[in-house]
Amino acid sequence: MKHSIEGFSKLTKAEKVDWITKNHFTHPEEAKTLLASYWNKNVELQKRHDEFIENTLTNFYLPLGVAPNFIINGKGYTLPLVIEESSVVAAAGNAAKFWSQRGGFTAKVLSTEKVGQIHFFYKGSVASLSAFVSTHTAQWLESVREITGKMESRGGGIQSLTLVDKTVDLPHYFQLHLTFSTVDAMGANFINSCLEHIAKSVERSVTNEPAILQAGGIEIVLCILSNYVPDCLVHAQVSCSVEDLGKHDQMEAIAFAEKMVQAVAIAKVEPYRAVTHNKGIMNGVDAIVIATGNDFRAIEAGVHAFASRSGHYTSLSEATINNGQFTMELTLPLAVGTVGGLTSLHPMVKWSLELLGNPNAEELMKIIAVAGLAQNFAALRSLVTSGIQKGHMKMHLLNILNQFGASEQQKESALYYFKTNTVSVQAVRLFLENYTA
Repeated sequence: MKHSIEGFSKLTKAEKVDWITKNHFTHPEEAKTLLASYWNKNVELQKRHDEFIENTLTNFYLPLGVAPNFIINGKGYTLPLVIEESSVVAAAGNAAKFWSQRGGFTAKVLSTEKVGQIHFFYKGSVASLSAFVSTHTAQWLESVREITGKMESRGGGIQSLTLVDKTVDLPHYFQLHLTFSTVDAMGANFINSCLEHIAKSVERSVTNEPAILQAGGIEIVLCILSNYVPDCLVHAQVSCSVEDLGKHDQMEAIAFAEKMVQAVAIAKVEPYRAVTHNKGIMNGVDAIVIATGNDFRAIEAGVHAFASRSGHYTSLSEATINNGQFTMELTLPLAVGTVGGLTSLHPMVKWSLELLGNPNAEELMKIIAVAGLAQNFAALRSLVTSGIQKGHMKMHLLNILNQFGASEQQKESALYYFKTNTVSVQAVRLFLENYTA
């Protein structure tokens, strides 16, 4: 079979599907039918989806669920969650209901600074370079005004430009480190456009600087925003008296609170545990990030870098007991937007944002952080009481039944049977083998 092709991107969609299915599948017509089954019949909407990325063949759907009963800073929310993992939506809803009866969540944005850098090499005097940057900074910032003007009218723009000497880490390596405010936009395109424009201004300025030219000039390697945003932070918290926690799986409130604190303490010192602990937080974070059309890969990268900022990978959340008060809190770096990108192009993104009350970027940061904290609380509550598998496997039961091709009658009977029996793949297999209508 032929597995390479010239000019694939220039083929029509039908031609692409035909080539792919004929050259990569044992049963081409079945593969083609499956692609077609995920195809939206709304031609105009599908055309819009096609233009999101290159070489589109069809759509790849993930479930969108909702978790009601969230109280955040005294306001009620129902959260949209796009995720394929069983029990995440249920856990979020359970945590929301639990804390809604104890005052709800509080959240606040601590800072909204984003970062972009121009990376370059220079072999001359650092003093000459520093003087060069100081002399021309105002000119460079003015040169980009055509790009920044609209953002500045909304209260954003470039906040600072500084020279950073990184030669201790890599010979001759320097940066121009810029900070930005992008208001309600995530701002990636804005930041990158500013950086590239300023880089060209720097190169033009060098031609009139003998001291810089004599040292071989400045070699700009790349200009790009950073997804590490340690100064674009949001904090979420829940708190109540230990007594108000109540019993959990026959565990007294004080014992439950102490185990929750211990569980977080373990994640603070043990990276193997911390990674999974933080993954549970990101179950909630990513699900809303995807639902609202934001970049979950960028957020994941930035969050995990933030968890490692001390040089030791650690828990993102905290849990304490002070003066009879139990508190869980979470601080996250979140660069998100509610305008631009897919927010006005993807119908379900618009739907999700409307469900949330059309929040601005700071409000969305708070909602996302709360979702992460809710997931963290729910996961730890399961872990320190009945264990994670009891609830998870019950939610996973339908997936297992579908995997075995169970009928609707078998599903109904299995759901009843496993209300009081442990769910496992083997247990479900045995149940179906012994099933009698």
